[in-house]
Amino acid sequence: MEQLRQKLSDLLAKAQGSWGVVVEDLDHGTRFEHRAEESFIAESVIKVPIMAAVYAAADRGQFTMDDRLSLRKEDLVKGSGLLYTLSPGLKLTIRELVTLMIIQSDNTATNVLIDLVGKERIDQTMFELGMQQSKYSRKLMIYPVDISENNTITACDVSRMLGRLATSKFLSHRACEEMIGIMKKQQVRNGLPSLLPSPEDETDWEIACKSGWDTGRQHDVGVLYVGDRRFSIVALSQNVQAEAALEVLGQLGKEVYEYAKGSPRS
Repeated sequence: MEQLRQKLSDLLAKAQGSWGVVVEDLDHGTRFEHRAEESFIAESVIKVPIMAAVYAAADRGQFTMDDRLSLRKEDLVKGSGLLYTLSPGLKLTIRELVTLMIIQSDNTATNVLIDLVGKERIDQTMFELGMQQSKYSRKLMIYPVDISENNTITACDVSRMLGRLATSKFLSHRACEEMIGIMKKQQVRNGLPSLLPSPEDETDWEIACKSGWDTGRQHDVGVLYVGDRRFSIVALSQNVQAEAALEVLGQLGKEVYEYAKGSPRS
């Protein structure tokens, strides 16, 4: 992995802003780290542990993923997603809400799910996923903000979480498979997968990912599958312009893909 480490180091040395990056070969345990313990505002990456908290609550019999919830007027918040454009009273299954939260980064769906499981369940889930330096503090897009603290993450914590989901070491194999399957349907693909071959040209790769962004921050995290290889990639940035950050994210994904294609399996 030394050649990949050098390429990623060179890329980040030239990158605008500050970056926290972890890339891990999930089959061999080798990894690259760059400022892995540094804390970043989570943005929508926090939605992945929220998804895990929903599955944990379902696993404990609090509800089933096929139960339906009705949207209330007070649930509707703007930002990412489309639920806020729809009418109160719409009923969606919990699984559908989770899917919208991940693949469209829907903030309304996220807040409904936060209300469903509660902060204590989210905190416990993050602990169980190994996210001990990260913190969930508040819902999304609520103004005025009733809690001043931000949701925070570190690249190292997110890497642990992705590793446990990808290797079915959280809850059950079925739950992890469902969560990874939802992330594979991601519709926001302008970061890590943006420079990967199009499905028409190459069908040997998949990515299960989740991005997050705001002014000066651009994150993307996920699990890249290339043939029978699995790599978790976590890239968090701050003090960076969106266009420059997205270019770095695309290059990161491309470098890992090319390494996975060209390096020996064992």
